[in-house]
Amino acid sequence: MSSSETPRPEAVPALETRASFLVSQLGLQSAQRFTAALAPLGITPNRFGVLVHLARQEGRTQQELATALGLHRNSMVGMIDDLEERGLVERRRHPDDRRAYAIHLTPAAHAVLEAGDRLADEQEEAMLAPLDAGERAALVATLTRLVAAAGYRAGVHPGLDARH
Repeated sequence: MSSSETPRPEAVPALETRASFLVSQLGLQSAQRFTAALAPLGITPNRFGVLVHLARQEGRTQQELATALGLHRNSMVGMIDDLEERGLVERRRHPDDRRAYAIHLTPAAHAVLEAGDRLADEQEEAMLAPLDAGERAALVATLTRLVAAAGYRAGVHPGLDARH
């Protein structure tokens, strides 16, 4: 076909047949819904993700947390500053290194985590409602393989940065 010819419509694949498009649709919808669900808690999904990582290993230094999340240390400082101003984390001198601060969750953070986890469960249930338990497990397993193959860090959103 010459460059002046218009391709036939049937020669152009429909977007709804492309896995990348479908995953993108669901990802956008999921992100928008989770952002809206967290808004009454006064936190963004990215800040919530930092709290989740801290909850799994409280007392990390800012540098350790930045490394785990793949962030520049300056971005991590800004996020921790914001979370501290909101009363969700506190910096304490690290017991093994007086030059470093260990980051700890406050009782308010635990309440936000509990509420946010409940909201995430509700959102996931709504999104996966058409699937049975076996299909859900297969979907999660497949997505986990694809995320790993793409080189992403487990449990870290690639869009995580200090602006959100």
